[in-house]
Amino acid sequence: MREWAEFTLSENDQNGVQTVALKGPLRVHSLGNLDVKLAALHGPFARIDMSGVTDIDTTGAWLVCRYASEHNLEVVGQSEQAERLFAAIGQVPEEPVDIEPETPLLTRTVGELGDLVVAWGHGLVRSVGFLGELIAALGSALRHPSRLRGTALVHHMQHVGINSLWIIGLMSFLIGIVIAQQGAVQLAQFGAEIYTINLTGRLAMRELGILMTAIMVAGRSGSAFAAQIGTMKLTEEVDAMRTIGVSPMQALVVPRVLAAMLMMPLLGFYSTVLAIIGGAFIANFALDIPFWTFLQRTQEVVPITDVWVGLLKAPVFALIVALAGCYQGMQVTSNAEEVGARTTQAVVTAIFTVIVLDAFFAIFFTKIGWQ
Repeated sequence: MREWAEFTLSENDQNGVQTVALKGPLRVHSLGNLDVKLAALHGPFARIDMSGVTDIDTTGAWLVCRYASEHNLEVVGQSEQAERLFAAIGQVPEEPVDIEPETPLLTRTVGELGDLVVAWGHGLVRSVGFLGELIAALGSALRHPSRLRGTALVHHMQHVGINSLWIIGLMSFLIGIVIAQQGAVQLAQFGAEIYTINLTGRLAMRELGILMTAIMVAGRSGSAFAAQIGTMKLTEEVDAMRTIGVSPMQALVVPRVLAAMLMMPLLGFYSTVLAIIGGAFIANFALDIPFWTFLQRTQEVVPITDVWVGLLKAPVFALIVALAGCYQGMQVTSNAEEVGARTTQAVVTAIFTVIVLDAFFAIFFTKIGWQ
């Protein structure tokens, strides 16, 4: 059974001055609420008697010192161990805590915004530097093809392209159904349901096919790039590569970027075809437009420039997605939590940049007459 620290009060002289007599072990596990009970005492005290204390540690000694100092009491009956602890505690200076005045809300907000802008600036500089390293590594691989890791390239092409065919195909098929169905509802108000074919074909071929593919690749492969390279950074595999003379840029980044840039145009075209097939599927039932008629009409109304627009945007989007994933993975330094944070940041950065660039491309191709 645990023995708890306690105290008693005893008369000291005829004036009613009392002595606080401590008993039992004054250790951290046996103090309980002794400090609360002592604080609740009232009346003049002369001293603290520690002759009944069986054991004491630093916590107990600190409690006695603080109580004696607050009430200006004399401590008597302490053991040699208690004396040593009192001496040690007395040598620790009690520095007053300076409480800084609270900064006004407006000042804090402006300061945090400034820190955020500075962080963005530093991140932009590091990103441009990383892009420069990638271009140099790609140039070196073109001059010396033997440095290109073919096995890694094929592996990442399979991961980015072949393994994602089912999810991109299903998504594109459903997107095509949605475009055709919603477009037909709006065009029916003007008796122009036949133009659903134009809407579905051009929108899928020019914009949504490659855009949705880039977003899916960013969420699937871009996050994987960041997590894989980030984990290698944590386990010091990247440092080991540098130690043995292997360039992490050549071994890790270049195969991933090339794989994404080679597979994205194929995935974008595949996505577009599945979206058009989805539109033809729903049109066959909802608009009484035969399936093959829908496909034949799509060939007539979709100009070849729309195909080139989608194919030209694909490598750029792939570069953004792969670059964001690899860059964020290379920035991991501390722990597994940072791997998760960097992976999330890679996906968000890639999707945001892809959408911004898609808006830029839409304006650019319109201005040059590819409408």
